[in-house]
Formats: sequence, C-alpha cells, structure tokens
Amino acid sequence: MEGTESPPVPGSAPQPAPVTPPAPWDLDDPALYLNRELSWLEFNQRVLVEASDPRNLLLERVKFLAITASNLDEFFAKRVGWLKRMLATDARTRTVDGLTIAEQYDLVIDRCHRMRARAEEVWRTELLPELAAHGIQIVRFDDLEEPARQRLREYFERSIFPVLTPLVVDPAHPFPFISGGSLSLALNVRHPSTGQDRFARVKIPPNRPRFVDAGNLRFVLLEDLIAAHFDMLFPGMEVTEWQELRVLRSAETGAPGEEADDLLELIESALRRRRLAEAVSIEITGELPPARMELLLEELQVSERDVYRSAGPLGLHDLFQIASLDLAPLRDAPFTPAVPTAFAGTGDAPEFFATIRERDLLVHHPYESFDQTVVRFVEEASEDPAVLAIKATMYRTSPDSPILEALIDAAGRGKQVAVLVELTARFDEANNILWARKLEAAGVHVAYGQPDLKIHSKICLVVREEANGVTMYAHIGTGNYNSRTARVYTDLGLFTADPGICGDILRIFNLLTGYGEQFRTDVVLAAPSNLRSAVTERIRREIAHARAGRPARVIFKMNALEDFECTRLLYEASQAGVQVDLVIRGICRLRPGLPGLSDSVRVVSIIGRFLEHARIYYFHNDGEPEFFIGSADLMKRNLDERIEVLAPVRSPEHRAQLLDLLELQLNDARQGWRLHDDTWHRDPAVDAPGSQAILLQRAPFS
Repeated sequence: MEGTESPPVPGSAPQPAPVTPPAPWDLDDPALYLNRELSWLEFNQRVLVEASDPRNLLLERVKFLAITASNLDEFFAKRVGWLKRMLATDARTRTVDGLTIAEQYDLVIDRCHRMRARAEEVWRTELLPELAAHGIQIVRFDDLEEPARQRLREYFERSIFPVLTPLVVDPAHPFPFISGGSLSLALNVRHPSTGQDRFARVKIPPNRPRFVDAGNLRFVLLEDLIAAHFDMLFPGMEVTEWQELRVLRSAETGAPGEEADDLLELIESALRRRRLAEAVSIEITGELPPARMELLLEELQVSERDVYRSAGPLGLHDLFQIASLDLAPLRDAPFTPAVPTAFAGTGDAPEFFATIRERDLLVHHPYESFDQTVVRFVEEASEDPAVLAIKATMYRTSPDSPILEALIDAAGRGKQVAVLVELTARFDEANNILWARKLEAAGVHVAYGQPDLKIHSKICLVVREEANGVTMYAHIGTGNYNSRTARVYTDLGLFTADPGICGDILRIFNLLTGYGEQFRTDVVLAAPSNLRSAVTERIRREIAHARAGRPARVIFKMNALEDFECTRLLYEASQAGVQVDLVIRGICRLRPGLPGLSDSVRVVSIIGRFLEHARIYYFHNDGEPEFFIGSADLMKRNLDERIEVLAPVRSPEHRAQLLDLLELQLNDARQGWRLHDDTWHRDPAVDAPGSQAILLQRAPFS
C-alpha cells in the first residue's frame, strides 16, 4: 500500500531512517533580519565594553564611557524621537524584521535603561576607584579642607552665581521650559515661617566646567558646588531636597508637508522648533514626590515609561573633561599624522598638481595628515593663478574650517567657486547656515541640497588652465571636509586627474547647481542614479562565478548594512558559495553563520581609538578585482535618498593597500568583534596589537 514501509530483509543491515532535507530558507522571513535600532544599540554596547576593558589605559576608558553616553543621547534624539513620532501615527507598522513600532519602542527603552544602568555602574565601581588610585578624585564640596572650600566659594561667587537663574513654579511663575540635553536641579524650597513648599528649577550652566578644579587633581561636581550655595539663590528659604534632572528632546525638526521658497529659511525655522521639540526621555536622580513627578509628566507630556531613575551623576558625556587631563601615563601616546611621500616631495602649486596628474594618490586618515593633503589641495588651488574654478560639497565641517576659508580666499582672487552646502546635516544645521551666509557674502556660488535628497558625497573638483588646455583634478573622500574629525575618524581619500572620473564629478556638480531630472556617470557610481543597480549587478556577477565553480568573493567595509534588498542579496550570494566578508562598524541586519544560509559570511566590527568611517567595496570579479571608495553605506537612505559617490581605485599599488587593510581588519583579534547569528563576540584575553595600532606603526600609508 502507498505510504507503507517494506519490512526489513532477515539478516540484512539496519536501514538508516530517511533524512528529510532541510527546508529552503525563505529570504523574505522577517526573522532573518536584525532590527535596525537594536543593532545600533549593540554597537554602543561594544563601545561601553571598552570602558571596562583593562587593556585600555585609564583615561581612554573614561573617554569610551563619555562616548557611550554621548551616543545614547544622540540615539534618543534621533531614533527614539522617530519611534515616538511613528507611535503617534501607526504603532502597528512593521519594519522588515517583523517588529511593530510599538514592540520596537518597548525593546529599545528596556535596552537603553539597562545600558544607562551599566554605564553608571562602570563609572561608580570601576573607573572612580581606579582614578582615585591614580590620585584623581571626585570629591564632595563639604569634604574639602577650609582653604579649598574658600577658593571654590570665591569661584562660585565670581563665575557661577551671576550665570544662574533660579525659577520657581507658582501661580505667578509658569512651569519653566527645560531645554533638551541640559542638566538641571529640581528642588523643593520651603518657606520657614509658613511651611509652604514650592517646586523650583536651577539650570546647570553648560558653558562652565562640569568638574570644578579643587586643586591637586581633585574635582567637585558643579551641581554639588551649586547645592552648597543654595542660600545665595534662595535667601531666607530652606531647600529640603534636590535631584538632578535631564530632559532629552526629539531631533525631528520638519513639519510634515512643509515647503518653503527659501530652504535656508525653512531649516532656520526647523531649528527654532527643535528647541521646543517633544520630550522623549526624563532622567532623574532619586525619587520626586508623586505630585511633583505628576507635574513633570504632565508638563513634558511624557509617560512613566519615559522616565529613567538614576543613582547619578547624570550627563556622563561630560566625562570628556576628565578624559582630556594631561596625564601621559594614563592616555594613549600622542601621534603626528604622517605626510605621504608624494605630498612631502612637492613644492609649489604647479609641481603639486603635476604629481596628481602623473598618478592617482590615495591617503588614509588620521594615519596620514588631512591638513597636508586635503586642506593643502584646496589651499594650493585657491592661491594658484592657473586655477580657474573650484567646486566642493559641504556636509559637516568645523566652525574654523581652513577649507572653507581657502574657498572664500579663492573667490576673492576672482576664481569661480561653487559650494554645495547640505543644510539638513543633523545637528550641524546651525554651523552650516553660518558658513552658507559667510560664503555667499564672499561671492561664492552657494547651492543647497533638496530636503528629500541630501548631498552626502564628499567631492571636490579643481579646474586648472595648463599648457595643453584645461585640466580637472578631483578629490573623492569617504569622510567630511572637517579638520577636527579627521584626527579621530578613519577615512580614505583619492586624488585623481583621471578624465573619466573628473568628467563624472563635473556632471554631478552641474546637476546640483543647475537644473535637470537625472544625471549620467560613466566611471563613478552615484546615488540615486546607478549606485544601487551597480552594486546589485556586481554581487550577482559574483554569484554567477560561484555557481560556475569559480572563486567568488566580496568584501565591504562600511558603517552600516541596513538596506533590506542588499541584505537579502548577500544571503543569496552566501547560499551560492560566494565568500562574503563584511567590516561593519554599527548597524548590521544580516545574521551570519546560519547553516545553509550564511555559512560563508563573516561580519567584523572594529572598535578602538579611532572611529571607523571609511567605505570600501571590493569585488573579486574572477581575478580582475574591482575596488571602490566613497561616502555611501548600504542603507536605503544612501542608495535612494542622497547624493552619493563611489569612485573606482585602479592603481595596482592602491588596490594592494586596500586589500591589505581589509584583510588586516577581518583578522583583527584585539579590536575586532565578530557577529555570529545575532550575538557579538570578542576574546578579552588577546593582547596583540589591534589593526589601528598596526596602521599607526605603518604610516605613511602610501
């Protein structure tokens, strides 16, 4: 009968039970995709672990704790703010990982609370005692000897008291506005004769050092110093209790559907609204009386779920002040970025540009000097009489940018200068607005990105009159034109006079300053035009090689793998036998190591002294490898909603350098975390130099 097993033949060997082949993976299954928000929090957890790692010097550990706190504040402003906005519109919306917005919000808040608690524990139980063991003490004002207290009293009266503004809440004084990220003291002030209580708030001035120097490497928290002088703020009154209080507000600035004839005015309006943006979190030390807490929740329009109760102190990002103490044995040794040989050997502008014309130059920051390469490129162009025009993008830059000063100087010398300013670069809007006005006043042609299409590419083009006609020179970078962050972010930059690359960059600039529906590039990969399709095509080419039995491999180094379609395609590649190696600093949706799905995937995250920021895309291409560098991560926003550029790296020498860098980081056992399924691991016993330490020893890169 059908479905009936045949009886065993007498004397024969037992027959193995039939093996059911594993069911094929459904690549649309949400369980295969890690949640974006939780993946980002895992990155911050890796940073927090550095604060506890005894292999790091003490003040470096303090710095990692400050970075953790700063990152978490930014996460609340950006991502929790976005989640709360989505909660108000449709809490049941599901993202590609299958979680609803409401489910994500609950998971995120729980994870953030645990991370905050762990950060405070690291500070109290690990770093504070170790600092004290090295003579660095955080002390109470009342525990100081009288001469030290007197010095601090004088400092308070001279430099702190005039800045403070005590605000009481009563029928004549409405509840005070509490700005996002600021630290406040919430007090109960009692009238001694009537016994009447009032709620009061004192804002801790952010422009004063949080850790007040009491001499001999002793520091008093500013809030403790203020509390010791409440009698000056509330004369004749009694302060019966006080707590620290912080409010974090959303960074969402736009009003849905808002349009304006002037984008600059629109962003300025949005910045004014950000100050009044909805609260997303309350942090408080101790317990407020129920009536006071109810008042806070009502005035800030948040729920009890948004409250984090802390043992204090709040605002651990202020530990940057302690981390910056000039105590050489407790900090990483300072280093001077190397000047690449090709740049060190050039003299005046003609020789400088001739060097780039002869061959492409590749630089690696901060191991190699940003100022002596990228800044010099713009400064030489500004001063060179043969240069006719300079075009550049500006996404994030420093308030004292030497590059923008050089562009202003170039305009003053009669050169055609165009700068594409991205006004909507989050948290840099105000700085970019100031620079945009300054550039316009100097005669620079300034254009802005569209609200729904940010200019995220890092490109600069120099047009020069030469003996054989006009020649163009380009710089394509992975990081911002920012001299400050270039000292702590790892980034790559390509200098080239390649006509194909420069022609593509020129077309991109013309589209951004002019008018057109789309642009064409022949050599560079550009979003939102052809970047997604080009990457997809190349991954599929590796899949075809693997299925034909040929070696196939991709190596991607980036900040984030968030895009669903790219993640799905990398699963397909692994299933086909492609070796998929990913060096990802932060968000990763893919789950490596799943049998039959992602066996051939490696994911490594490098956490160390410098913030990994470079993007490199490598395709094996059957022994004819392709390398690209640029500004784009594999995120939907980078592929579809931003102006991005990836430039090919063609020099065999540069390709070898990039492959060596990638292999070095993939095999980093000291700084490299490895993702297996949904869990990150690193061996805490490894004491060999990490990839960043090795690169410091090797500099210069080229």
